[in-house]
Amino acid sequence: MTQPLRLGIAGLGTVGIGVVKIVKQQAELLSARTGRKIEISAVSARTRDKDRGVSLSGFAWEDDPVALATRDDVDVFVELMGGSDGPAKAATEAALKAGKHVVTANKAMLAIHGQALAEEAESAGVNLRFEAAVAGGIPVIKTLTESLAGNQITRVMGVMNGTCNYILTRMESAGLTYETVFDEANALGYLEADPTLDVGGIDAGHKLAILASIAFGTQVDFNGIEIEGIERISISDIRHARDMGYRIKLLGVAQMSGRGLESRMSPCLVPANSPLGALEGPTNMCILEGDSVGQIVLRGAGAGEGPTASAVMGDICDIARGLKIATFGVPADQLVQAESARSAVPAPYYLRMELADKPGALAKVATILGEAGISIDRMRQTAHNESTASVLIVTHKCTRDSLDSALAALPATNVLDAEPVALRIEQV
Repeated sequence: MTQPLRLGIAGLGTVGIGVVKIVKQQAELLSARTGRKIEISAVSARTRDKDRGVSLSGFAWEDDPVALATRDDVDVFVELMGGSDGPAKAATEAALKAGKHVVTANKAMLAIHGQALAEEAESAGVNLRFEAAVAGGIPVIKTLTESLAGNQITRVMGVMNGTCNYILTRMESAGLTYETVFDEANALGYLEADPTLDVGGIDAGHKLAILASIAFGTQVDFNGIEIEGIERISISDIRHARDMGYRIKLLGVAQMSGRGLESRMSPCLVPANSPLGALEGPTNMCILEGDSVGQIVLRGAGAGEGPTASAVMGDICDIARGLKIATFGVPADQLVQAESARSAVPAPYYLRMELADKPGALAKVATILGEAGISIDRMRQTAHNESTASVLIVTHKCTRDSLDSALAALPATNVLDAEPVALRIEQV
């Protein structure tokens, strides 16, 4: 008879307890689908006596996650502690060196140390799986590595942070300011302990780094991603975008250009009638484009106990079935180091500027844009107060380098009352 697959779970927060519940409640289903019994041998967490709403009495307890990772009765180390370094990284490395499979939801660790960990896993002949690290319950990792293996991927994009999408859609639907909705999201428990991980685009940037590696066969390079958060988006930006037929999303985009790999996580305008434009609340969406398949859209819950635990269990079931696949879809020693290209693909941009309300101010702005090779598609001016006016400009397609050149030259005109807001308009 096939021996049971034995799990050691480090981290008993929302996701860890979700995994425990699935293993307990779906034991027969898991066995039927994998041909092997799946059971939990031992667990580890910061606090032993906390009431977690489910009995842990049948499992051994380890205070040290490294000790858990190297136990003889653990076949798969399930890392759900989080953090790019510290105990999570130490325990993961210990498990791989001990010849244990690893399943993790730790996007930060993979985005920063993914290459080294992949090399360690493949050298040891074990799996390092991480479906739950990107977009919660959406099976985007499996889709890229397996279902689309016959495609040359041309572009990956998506909304990968539900908190930011909640804030932006709530601002629009309720007509509330960013600050008000930020406080509301914090009260609801949507924000990380360090909110900049969410609203600053860092959390979503970690996810994009992982997807770009799989999509384009490159080494994970979080530092190569352009990251801009949503902190400067105003309710007026959202209203103006809506009036023009767009909505604002914190959008991740990765595509290979002639100059290298372009990866950015930033607020963008997308058509309101597109799948991304219609996305509401804390939901995530990933759009994958391949030369054979065309465009496919994956939509679902990007976080939460059930969806994320579901993704963790999918990886565990694949290991139980004996499925073996390179960590990032291509053997780690074949992943290339991509040249980063900063927004190389031209696009139109939305610009909002607060200008001193005096003669010639707008002409000076138009002159600077023209000297940078940027032409204006449409423009609107509205009074802001007695001394300033809001000017909204939509450009024709231009490169980000050209736009940055113009933005850098604008302060010398002495007509700006505040730093301009520049948002890319992405065609979906």
